[in-house]
Amino acid sequence: MANSAQATKRARQQERRRQHNVALRSDMRTAVKKVIAAIGEGDQAKANELFRVAQGKLDGMARKNIISKNKAARTKSRINARIKALG
Repeated sequence: MANSAQATKRARQQERRRQHNVALRSDMRTAVKKVIAAIGEGDQAKANELFRVAQGKLDGMARKNIISKNKAARTKSRINARIKALG
């Protein structure tokens, strides 16, 4: 519980920031799932196109420190390996 005006304001700001980060994280996860779905269908061209979009989202999330740089790199590497295995 906030005991000062400053603490109340910081709590409000943090809640807005948290909601924004949740939305960004959800958007990133959706992009990754779309790539995985395209891989499941066996469509390499579509998977490559969706991977470019997902790659940008992952890098953006890592740049904003919403996910770690290693998680972004690991996810991109795993997805890319699965796309290459299709061909």
